[in-house]
Amino acid sequence: MKDKRNTALARQLIEYSIELKRGETLYLEVKGKETLELGKEIIRLATEKGATTFWYYNDESLIRQFLKSAGEDQFKKLTELHMALMKQTDAYIGLRGSDNSFDLADIDQDQIDRMNTLFYKPVHLEQRVKHTKWVVLRYPNNSMAQLAQTSQEAFEDFYYEVCCADYVRMSKAQDKLKSLFEATDRVHIKSPGTDLTFSIKDIQVVKCDGHRNIPDGEVYTAPVRDSINGTITYNTPSLYQGVLYNGISLTFKDGKIIDATADANADKLNKILDSDEGARYVGEFAIGVNPFILHPMKDTLFDEKIAGSFHLTPGQCYDEAPNGNQSSIHWDLVLIQRADYGGGEIWFDDKLIRKDGVFTDEELEQAFSAENLKGYDLS
Repeated sequence: MKDKRNTALARQLIEYSIELKRGETLYLEVKGKETLELGKEIIRLATEKGATTFWYYNDESLIRQFLKSAGEDQFKKLTELHMALMKQTDAYIGLRGSDNSFDLADIDQDQIDRMNTLFYKPVHLEQRVKHTKWVVLRYPNNSMAQLAQTSQEAFEDFYYEVCCADYVRMSKAQDKLKSLFEATDRVHIKSPGTDLTFSIKDIQVVKCDGHRNIPDGEVYTAPVRDSINGTITYNTPSLYQGVLYNGISLTFKDGKIIDATADANADKLNKILDSDEGARYVGEFAIGVNPFILHPMKDTLFDEKIAGSFHLTPGQCYDEAPNGNQSSIHWDLVLIQRADYGGGEIWFDDKLIRKDGVFTDEELEQAFSAENLKGYDLS
């Protein structure tokens, strides 16, 4: 059963997400022992297609050994090695299934900042994101099931249904929402603990429909950099750099975060936001529309797609929707506005477009229904 589902998912990644072609080079990063079976399917199908795969095993238990004592010269050498490989790459698949999501929890934040600034930003944010076809996804191992607070068997069933959704139909459904973004200047968001305004005028809008993330299901842009004012209180837990944050609240003045609190780890939160100047500004605003994802599971790739949610992201903007903000971080923080999570409203130019997680346009709401977007039969 799992072999069949891995084959279907691998085929979707290769043929739809990155559209791999004969003669191209694929960089496959595999994190976690349990991901190897899906990794094998990806290598097999890519090779049969006539592509060449460079595969690289990695996970946080290995990264921590490096971070504990690496100096700046070692970070730079690591970057040189991976940059040379990435520059020879046509496509990248990041398959992530580490055994312990908290393996970096006790690593000094300064070392993590160096990793982000000296390695991750140039190799991934600058080279991979801008110059390759890429997709990243998680793998349904037991660690991930535990974070979602469910059995591994039940989680696997959920995972493959979500990841193998009909992304062609989802892409078509996103067209109308994209047009709505493009026609908007002022955004006003209200929820418990949240009253926030900003502009998205003349910023490009991007559909996320299975070509960059699996699972997918969001439409994003970026706020005009200095336009955000007010306060936002997120109601979704965020596991970031090995630390779990709850109840993050950010207050903005002219685009900058001037106050940041959390239920715990507020000192670490503020240290991250002090990583560089851009870390206290926002690089992305997105609305989540995946009907198969309804509840947080402490995994950003899933949580940011939750139906009835949106995310507002401190840090680096995307080149596809640039607002000029540059940073070594990109931290997707999620607020769910469905009634079962406290409700809320999103207004575009004084028009209510979504209330309590439901689009006021019935046609748009139906387009993102589970019935409309069900994918492969994996039984």
